[in-house]
Amino acid sequence: MNNSDTLDKLRSLKLFGMFHAFKTNLETGTVEGYTPDQLLAELVDAEYEDRMNRKINRLIDGAKFRYKASIELINFNRDRNIDRSQILRLAECAFVENHDNLLITGPTGIGKSYIASAIGHQACAKGFRVLYWSAPKLFARLKQAKADNSYFKEVAKILRAELLILDDFGLHPLDNQSRLMLMEIVEDLHGKTSMIFTSQLPVSAWFEMIGEKTIADAVLDRIVHDAHRIEALGESMRKVRSKKPEALESAFQ
Repeated sequence: MNNSDTLDKLRSLKLFGMFHAFKTNLETGTVEGYTPDQLLAELVDAEYEDRMNRKINRLIDGAKFRYKASIELINFNRDRNIDRSQILRLAECAFVENHDNLLITGPTGIGKSYIASAIGHQACAKGFRVLYWSAPKLFARLKQAKADNSYFKEVAKILRAELLILDDFGLHPLDNQSRLMLMEIVEDLHGKTSMIFTSQLPVSAWFEMIGEKTIADAVLDRIVHDAHRIEALGESMRKVRSKKPEALESAFQ
């Protein structure tokens, strides 16, 4: 069997990592420098890395993030009250493995959504299924799903996630239908799936925002108890950007 046949079979078997690695080695003439076990190890490593990268890309695409975000570009200026050590610990995603929650609060434009998305990207890189939703858009979508009989299908998508990010939580007070939907989602995910909430409101104001004492008590008991917290401070990064157009983009995340 010649090398061309081998390449064709690797491609037909969808062993794309092996295909590209073997093709590159042939083109550069490095195949002769390997022992058989070294060449096999190189091809297997290439296939493994290729599959992992494709899996991560699928997870990121499926998450529907608002931002293409990374931990490295978070602004850790001390005035923002964002602790680098805490962020790096969260980026390890042990909190996802433990089904813990994360609450990120602070004024508008401070970078809450970016931080949540950056941690979400890290979770995807570690193989977790992540789902990002703007909370107002999620409740609007679920209300529409109620009307067109696709509600259980939409909820099933949420329940498959290992990390659910609800951005802009509490942007508007919840009506009764949204309140009941939130209760159902939180109840179903509690102890099974981690949740990240970002909100302009301090956690102390969430009870009033949710409304209906019984439901608010039940939701907050499941969300807040033992949750990790980031309470960001400072001026809106959007205002800073308008004042300093020459600054690096990373300074505003």
